[in-house]
Amino acid sequence: MSFDTDTRNRLASFVGKCRDLLCGDFNSPGGEMARQLANYGIQDTGDAFEVDTLTHLDEPGLETARTLRSILTHKSATAPAAKVWKKFDPAVYDLIQEQGFTVLNRLCALRMAEERKILEFPCISAGLQSDGFQLYEYHTGKANADISPEVRYQHFLFSLFDELSLDLGSLFDRFSPQGLLFPSTQALADLLEEINHPDLAHLWGEDETIGWIYQYWNSQEERKAMRDASAAPRNSRELAVRNQFFTPRYVVEFLTDNSLGRTWYEMTQGNTALKDNCTYLVRRPSEVFLEENEPAPVLEKPDTDLPQAEQLKQPVYIPFRPHKDPREIRLLDPACGSMHFGLYAFDLFETIYSEAWDLNVASLQEEFPTKEALLLQMPRLIIENNIHGVDIDPRATQIAGLALWLRAQRTWKNQKVSASDRPKVKSSNIVCAEPMPGDQEQLQEFTQQLHPAIAQMVTHIFEEMQLAGEAGSLLKIEEKITTLVDEAKDAWKKIGKHEGEMFSSAELVNADHRSGTQTQLDIGSWDLETLSAISDSEFFEQAEQSIYNELARYAESAGQGSYKRKLFANDAAQGFALIDLCRKRYEAVVMNPPFGDWSTKFKAQSRKDYPVSYNDIMGAFVERGGRLLNPGGRVGSITSRTCFFLSSFTKWREQIVLDLLTPEYLVDLGHGVMDAAMVEAAAYVLLKPQTPAKN
Repeated sequence: MSFDTDTRNRLASFVGKCRDLLCGDFNSPGGEMARQLANYGIQDTGDAFEVDTLTHLDEPGLETARTLRSILTHKSATAPAAKVWKKFDPAVYDLIQEQGFTVLNRLCALRMAEERKILEFPCISAGLQSDGFQLYEYHTGKANADISPEVRYQHFLFSLFDELSLDLGSLFDRFSPQGLLFPSTQALADLLEEINHPDLAHLWGEDETIGWIYQYWNSQEERKAMRDASAAPRNSRELAVRNQFFTPRYVVEFLTDNSLGRTWYEMTQGNTALKDNCTYLVRRPSEVFLEENEPAPVLEKPDTDLPQAEQLKQPVYIPFRPHKDPREIRLLDPACGSMHFGLYAFDLFETIYSEAWDLNVASLQEEFPTKEALLLQMPRLIIENNIHGVDIDPRATQIAGLALWLRAQRTWKNQKVSASDRPKVKSSNIVCAEPMPGDQEQLQEFTQQLHPAIAQMVTHIFEEMQLAGEAGSLLKIEEKITTLVDEAKDAWKKIGKHEGEMFSSAELVNADHRSGTQTQLDIGSWDLETLSAISDSEFFEQAEQSIYNELARYAESAGQGSYKRKLFANDAAQGFALIDLCRKRYEAVVMNPPFGDWSTKFKAQSRKDYPVSYNDIMGAFVERGGRLLNPGGRVGSITSRTCFFLSSFTKWREQIVLDLLTPEYLVDLGHGVMDAAMVEAAAYVLLKPQTPAKN
């Protein structure tokens, strides 16, 4: 269905009412989540009563109170934010927003799950009268007879959260930092009344609904307050909120059709259903697909005086492109928001997998003896292998993961696969770009288990990752790791040249035998004793992979030990996931990136990392996308059109658009395209040539 203006306005009203109920409005922040925090002895100023004074709480409540204090301490240490409300501590404000947003997402996700028959019985659509709750009452009523039906209903919802957390822990894990608080029975009743309003009934079956809920969570008043306080975003949250503009469906389709869709179209030499299914796929009537190793004929200079219709009839030669295992055809949205590009790309990947089996690409028929066997696993394969996304807003990645999971469930529903027989999605590639945690005690605990040289490198990586929350996918962390290993190897070689010399632990010197003088040997910040213990240069050949292996090993340990350690490990796991994502290469990068100023914290570094693109963050996203492509891959982006004519973008146009990449399609869209964004927009697709760029 089309999310027209009336539909969007109704959703905006719904989200506004729920947000006000949970977190308060612009003039009176706090709401139900603030009341819940106060119950655990935490004030809006950040002050907290000692846990042992909270005599009204039982032992589980006291443990939650301790956990909430750990989260606030962790937030204050790792992600300090500018104040939005004068009396609210920034960490408390962020916690309230996080918890409230998670509550709404969970309830809406359950309502959407009902529509997709993921749940055997309705649980939300009729509240306490829902069939699912009535069945729960039948089996547990006697055991819970001493508590009210409203509280029993909460317990019922918690049991659903626990069951769904096995598939979607990022949203439904009740012990995650984002989901510890839950509204009172009255507030829950008010929320259910809003969710079950007849005006919204037809929207819960639509995949895009959850994305619009994310779009409307942050109020216009808050955005205005941010802009009034500072011309440039002061932190990652402001950067995310100020650039939260919904991409229209037709733009999503145009960019995805002509990047991902075009790639498979060329691999199949036009023999694909995508040429009919992709409405905006650009095709010339006279395309000629070349065979392997067949050179393109040398064409005469086109006659530009011919009418356009005649020019379009001139032959266009398409270089040979071999089939590729569909599991290796990767798409990335480097500023994914609620994953609208990924949702549409899911449709295209379903066609790609189906046709790849017919063609027996990568011997798919050996692994999946029947096409039905492949189609059953296909939604899982798409989430685990193909669709990648990064965002600096944890709420966005929560929504993105949910959106793809719901999209997979829709396919299984259409296949008439019962919920119990649907394959489990083991992992996804949706990453929240966060700084590595700053807890030195936890970091030391981790690095003590490593080879001393690897430990020093990992410590450097933690320092480099402090800007991940500001830069997101623009942080060139994979390049920095390679540089780190090279620097260590160079320092080791310097020491090796002076074997047998006497070195002071206080001052590293070497004897210059030719001049008879002593000069300081520069090995940077590397520890002499650590480097001297390395006996073979092969250590450095394996060092980069060793770093990745150790980071992955630690990421897998998330959740073991104290809650403080869990917070550290969870953040570390996200950081390592970002590094892994940046190491991959992609067939398509599609995006609606932020534009304008960088966040204050990353502005200086942007000049170093993006010397021809730093003047506007959108230019850097296009450059980064181009460099993350495989040869023959494509970037599809919607941005302000100013990058194509302002003099400040001259080097960007010359070195990125015309050198690193090649323009294929450009549509000037004008005003009013990206919801409330007051810009003239352009949508364009750029190709990374199969032959290396000039520079």
